[in-house]
Amino acid sequence: MTPANAAVLRALGAGPGDDDSGAPLAQPEGWRPGERVLRLATVGAAAVAAALLSGEGWLLALAAGPACLLLLAAAGGARPSRSRATAEVPTRRCFEGEPLTATVTVAFDGVSGWIDPGVAPGPGTTLVSVDVTGAVVTLGFTARRWGRWSLGVVDLDLYDAGGLARRTLRVDLGEVEVFPMPVDGSLTPIPVRLPDRLGEHTARQSGEGVEVVGVRPHVWGERQRRIHWPSTTRRGSIQINQFAAERTADAVILLDAFSDVADPLTGASSLDSSLRVAAGLVRTYLRSHDRVGIVSVGGKLYWLQPGTGDAYFYRIVQTVLDIRRDLAFNTPDLNRLPPPALPHGALVYAVTPLADTRIMDVLGGLAERGNPLVVVEIPIGDPRIAENDAVEQLALRLWRLDREAVRYSLIEKGVPVVPWEGGTLDLSLAPLLRTRVQGRIR
Repeated sequence: MTPANAAVLRALGAGPGDDDSGAPLAQPEGWRPGERVLRLATVGAAAVAAALLSGEGWLLALAAGPACLLLLAAAGGARPSRSRATAEVPTRRCFEGEPLTATVTVAFDGVSGWIDPGVAPGPGTTLVSVDVTGAVVTLGFTARRWGRWSLGVVDLDLYDAGGLARRTLRVDLGEVEVFPMPVDGSLTPIPVRLPDRLGEHTARQSGEGVEVVGVRPHVWGERQRRIHWPSTTRRGSIQINQFAAERTADAVILLDAFSDVADPLTGASSLDSSLRVAAGLVRTYLRSHDRVGIVSVGGKLYWLQPGTGDAYFYRIVQTVLDIRRDLAFNTPDLNRLPPPALPHGALVYAVTPLADTRIMDVLGGLAERGNPLVVVEIPIGDPRIAENDAVEQLALRLWRLDREAVRYSLIEKGVPVVPWEGGTLDLSLAPLLRTRVQGRIR
């Protein structure tokens, strides 16, 4: 096995990258003996010991070769005097499951033997390939979980021409942003009242649009192309088509980051699912040229006022990438939000597993503000119990009744609760298309 192949196997082996809490050791300084020196010293010591124990002098000749090589290593040999490693990551933003590539280039003077890389990937990525070509090391990663993660640290062992001494160069690959994979969806329910801005949703007010909502008598100066001839013939006077105004909608995604609950059956994280659903809602409304904002309640209160445009999707996701690090026990006060963060009349989607009672206080405050509110429930599954234990069966029944009571209390206040069962969002949002979402009448 060549040293390069051994380096690849060592870098790809299960190691420091699999443990999220693992940290690389301190970087060794200067040149130090390599593995080949240790093997030569072991052979020489074994030959001397065999000669002393057996009394055979010719065995000492076996130690002469390793001794000469060790003297050459001690004298310095042919090795670089100056060396430097630089890292380049072309793409530092990606979605879950997408590949990432990092290139580490080693610059040195003099003569070198080979380069042996040791990689400690970060907790949010997985090392999948290592390619050593001369003085260039190419690393392939796969984004494993959404968040803002360190890509890892690379230790490059630079060997001299004889492979007897080595020097370690450490390079930090920096941070990457892994975006959650949005849930697919195309439906965009709208509230009763829409802002007075041109958009793609049909409003109840008359205006300039393409959807005919009725006819009215002709007024001098209007276009003749809008005459509705059947009504004109029937009524005996000129009738004009009346169109509905087309308006845009304001949507705010309220993300519940109070807790992160793992599904007992699948092990899926409720926080991961919540952010994927929130990203899907953001992308769906942005495709309709609506304004979308984000408010994250949990350890810290993150918010971004509604905006539009394809680039705004990445700004919204970047706002909440650190929520996993900020889980705490305080309940934020939404009244402290500036008015642009939660516009009056904006449709609010609360993405929550309904597993923490503090979210009920937040939802109650939203209902008092008069904003149209929709709760998208993230399923967390039933807790595991023993089938033959009557006490645990009773506890499970009470747990289910408690969750039903939470849903009923929201529905009784006029807040629709739509469960997300996985897959597309259209199956969850389809019942909201029967009528427009209404807010609290103050």
